[in-house]
Amino acid sequence: MDVLLAEVVAKYNYWLYVVLMMIGFYAMIGKRNLVKKLLGMNIFQTAIILLFVSSGVKRGGGIPILDKYEVLAHGVDVATVVNPLPHVLMLTAIVVSVSVTGVALAILQRIYREYGTLEEDEILEKLGR
Repeated sequence: MDVLLAEVVAKYNYWLYVVLMMIGFYAMIGKRNLVKKLLGMNIFQTAIILLFVSSGVKRGGGIPILDKYEVLAHGVDVATVVNPLPHVLMLTAIVVSVSVTGVALAILQRIYREYGTLEEDEILEKLGR
């Protein structure tokens, strides 16, 4: 039991990200307001980005900028450098997230002008469903 508890405490950051994901998921599924759904999606995306960035961190790892001649002569000690791939991918994810949010806000503005509300139930009622 103590081993399990120590394992959970040692990875508290992952549990925090899971909680954030569930909050975002609940907002996307449980809320009827479209702005709240969009905020939930942003919370969910942020939790995923934090999860990947956190998984890319290496204790004692340095910046992966290497000297070409030193690498050719001695090779690379992978224990001393951080893998940059998760960070680069998450930078791309941040850009996509901001773009999706911008487009979603524009669509929400158009929906509000058309129906006068952002409540999902009222919009469906006005559509006759």
